[in-house]
Amino acid sequence: MAASRTPSAPTADAITQRTASRRVSFAKIHEPLEAPDLLGLQLDSFDWLLGSERWRARVDAAVETGNNDVTTTSGLEEIFTEISPIEDFGATMSLSFRDHRFEPPKYTAEECKEKDFTYSAPLFVTAEFVNYTTGEIKSQTVFMGEFPLMTDRGTFIINGTERVVVSQLVRSPGVYFERTPDKTSDKDIFTAKVIPSRGAWLEFEIDKRDAVGVRVDRKRKQSVTVFLKALGMTESEIREEFADYPTVLETLEKDTVGTQDEALLDIYRKIRPGEPPTVEAGSALLDNFYFNSKRYDLAKVGRYKIDKKLGVDAELDDSVLSLTDVVATIKYLAALHKGESVIAGVRYGEPIDVHVETDDIDHFGNRRIRAVGELIQNQVRTGLSRMERVVRERMTTQDVEAITPQTLINIRPVVASIKEFFGTSQLSQFMDQNNPLAGLTHKRRLSALGPGGLSRDRAGMEVRDVHPSHYGRMCPIETPEGPNIGLIGSLATYARINPFGFVETPYRKVVKGKATDDVEYLTADDEDRYVIAQANAPLTESGAFAEETVLVRTRGGEAIDVPAEDVDYMDVSARQMVSVATAMIPFLEHDDANRALMGANMQRQAVPLIRSEAPLVGTGMERRAAVDAGDVIVATKPGAVTEVSADAVLVANDDGTSSTYRVQKFQRSNHGTCYNQRVLVDEGARVEVGSVLADGPATDEGELALGRNLLVAFMSWEGHNYEDAIILSQRLVQDDVLSSIHVEEHEVDARDTKLGPEEITRDIPNVSDEVLADLDERGIIRIGAEVGAGDVLVGKVTPKGETELTPEERLLRAIFGEKAREVRDTSLKVPHGEAGTVIAVREFNRDEGDELPPGVNQLVRVYIAQRRKITDGDKLAGRHGNKGVISKILPVEDMPFLEDGTPVDIILNPLGVPGRMNVGQVLETHLGWVAKQGWDAGIADAKNGKLPAWAENLRPEALTGQAGTPVATPVFDGLAETELRGLLESTNPTRDGDQLVGVNGKAKLFDGRSGEPFPSEIAVGYMYILKLHHLVDDKIHARSTGPYSMITQQPLGGKAQFG
Repeated sequence: MAASRTPSAPTADAITQRTASRRVSFAKIHEPLEAPDLLGLQLDSFDWLLGSERWRARVDAAVETGNNDVTTTSGLEEIFTEISPIEDFGATMSLSFRDHRFEPPKYTAEECKEKDFTYSAPLFVTAEFVNYTTGEIKSQTVFMGEFPLMTDRGTFIINGTERVVVSQLVRSPGVYFERTPDKTSDKDIFTAKVIPSRGAWLEFEIDKRDAVGVRVDRKRKQSVTVFLKALGMTESEIREEFADYPTVLETLEKDTVGTQDEALLDIYRKIRPGEPPTVEAGSALLDNFYFNSKRYDLAKVGRYKIDKKLGVDAELDDSVLSLTDVVATIKYLAALHKGESVIAGVRYGEPIDVHVETDDIDHFGNRRIRAVGELIQNQVRTGLSRMERVVRERMTTQDVEAITPQTLINIRPVVASIKEFFGTSQLSQFMDQNNPLAGLTHKRRLSALGPGGLSRDRAGMEVRDVHPSHYGRMCPIETPEGPNIGLIGSLATYARINPFGFVETPYRKVVKGKATDDVEYLTADDEDRYVIAQANAPLTESGAFAEETVLVRTRGGEAIDVPAEDVDYMDVSARQMVSVATAMIPFLEHDDANRALMGANMQRQAVPLIRSEAPLVGTGMERRAAVDAGDVIVATKPGAVTEVSADAVLVANDDGTSSTYRVQKFQRSNHGTCYNQRVLVDEGARVEVGSVLADGPATDEGELALGRNLLVAFMSWEGHNYEDAIILSQRLVQDDVLSSIHVEEHEVDARDTKLGPEEITRDIPNVSDEVLADLDERGIIRIGAEVGAGDVLVGKVTPKGETELTPEERLLRAIFGEKAREVRDTSLKVPHGEAGTVIAVREFNRDEGDELPPGVNQLVRVYIAQRRKITDGDKLAGRHGNKGVISKILPVEDMPFLEDGTPVDIILNPLGVPGRMNVGQVLETHLGWVAKQGWDAGIADAKNGKLPAWAENLRPEALTGQAGTPVATPVFDGLAETELRGLLESTNPTRDGDQLVGVNGKAKLFDGRSGEPFPSEIAVGYMYILKLHHLVDDKIHARSTGPYSMITQQPLGGKAQFG
């Protein structure tokens, strides 16, 4: 442990002051609700799967408040109950499972990362074998394999790398009705589809001839009345049930089948043509398709949707279809065809009216989220059903007396299916670790791709479009550009997932035209019934609407004006509809959506800099994002700091316990950026729950800090910033303003070969001593060595085929010691184009008890760090989609300067703004100047002694600010144009009493080369600039000779192939 710093004992208040948010907000709207835990989507779902104590506590709390929609069985419990009992073919014995539990994990998450293990816990389950003939019961605790665990940051560590399981957006099970125009006639075709969670589809259709047909399991169409008779209805029952629907009765007239048996034979012939039809086979077929819970499962959500849509009153646990469901579906379809608007239904035993309408499949009431828990649960289910087959076979082959649960169970299929999911599934992804925001967004991502979802090629425009029901649920801005646009989205800031998997968003209840602080979560289905006002609708002191009519959203997302008393709900926050990354773009309301999309996506590509700096102009979301991303260290209990060193903080908690918080130093992230944490507190400091103890990468005092505040001028300069090119000042290179540290990992292993083992050694044939100067006696490079391309990092030799020696040679070798061994040099060298300093070496040796892959005796990893200064060819961007490549780095003395001699840092082309319509960057620049200089709203109108008119809506703390005060202008609730003008006017003057930037946001600039002023005024201010991961050092490549293509004998293409 590094030596502790001796504290200069600052006062506890000073520290609280320093780490407390000092950002001044220009928000006007009162928010009754804090944003929920941003990782809740992942953590809650996994807690449910395991049935952890956190989940239990949540369920108990929900049940106490009278919410009976919550599931009281955990995910694993559900599957073990579902598969139990497994009976043999003659039903003479059974095996069942109950009471799963986990032992503590063998290694911590940190150890797993270091040693390439999977962070997991052993799963045990009680298995009970019952012999029905003798009544004998044998019970045993069985090991079911290692189960990967989620870290408290929502990630999994699989073979030493951090991975994220992305949530999937899928079509919900249930019943769907649609109307499609027929191509040949002017009539419409009506179809109903019953889609289960797993099992065969059931489809009904009324065609252009008004005949009602049914398709069983996507096979040929048949008459619906034959199907009803096969299910046991008689002709008279059908007439009575469908007396109001002539289409069904006409279909019945045309139908030639009389009895149930004939109907079953008829259906069997159509589904299994070529097989001999029998009544038993027909009955078993239908039964297996729709009425057997092993083969067919609507899941709770499917049953809930069917009950809601058709107005039937079945229990949520009825996971198979019933005759009532089939009849209700046909009635609804016939009513839709007939043009009726309501039919009779039942809810909780009471008669209700059911509205008849077609379904929109892209509506968020019909799409649900499969989060981590459910995805893993499905995988375990697959594994268990494979295991079930093995258990059945073993029951019949083994001696009944000798059977114990352990002898029946083979856990391989279960372990394999879990492994396969984490290793190869499209939804288990290598975590995006460029910066904290990238990781946070990755965990909140919603993907419509993946198994059971859509594929890129088959997804049409409709699925990708923004839908009114996305409001407050999925961000309309943040989605990739390219083939995945609209298929991959991001969860909105306030959204949460309900037990059925639907996305809910919170609203404030409005009673008699008055907004209350009661918050209710609504699903997209429920929301359609209400009238909802925006968060920025003006309210009076008492919470009533200030205007008589209010702009609201109604069904289908239409915006209309209604009287205030007709409003049911109101948005809880202005940033409710956008995701975290989008909510971090100031003045988002002034940016075109296409550019905002690029801005939101490029923040995720920002590289953590050596010196992080929080933005002068933020949105108030920075602290929340940094803390929830889990890259800053936060105190979990109140107490006082007792010891601080570089790699740990010790806190004596108020409850008498002590906590040690480990600090990570200069680790490599998944993307080669530098993961480093810095302690912020001193010894003796007082900490509360949630106090930030240490900053992580790209955070500053606990706030997300992805870039730097730079002085920009919007002007053209000798054509060097044509087409989005950027001109920088040499100061940014010299002072390491935009420098970042990148860490690369290089590994080599010594294996057993056919000719003998490879060896890691310093003794390499035909290599000069200076090449080996930095290697230690083991042949491994020393820490701190500066290395360049081609330098040896680890010396390794591999045996060459030895020739059989003659007896004379053997004698000579025995006398004079070994001749040069027949080995060739296979050392690990620094790859072409890389250089840096060795910062860590990790060695794993089979002889010292390290677990290594088969055939590997020794493994060495070398970590090389390099400091990359900003250089021409690097890509920079703002937060508004304004990106560009550095074309020229000018000496400081040539940069344009302000009247007081301050040179600007960066020159952007003004033509990049109007066509792209991202005016937010200009407003950010103006406000950045105000924040940097400080302001006093009293200056502008000091003569009258009262506040100027423009400042009336500002909060008291926003009326003045010191120089360098960071400010927040939340999305859709930010600074108004009049306020920005006022602030520019009331900016603190320089020492000479000048205001360098006028009310129009422009300043007089001088040419650094001639000292002459430029002819017109130029917009100058501070903009937050990010350095993106597209660095020229990673892309530049040159070669002379190298590999050539076998066939054409031409050089290969691409840097990776050394082409």
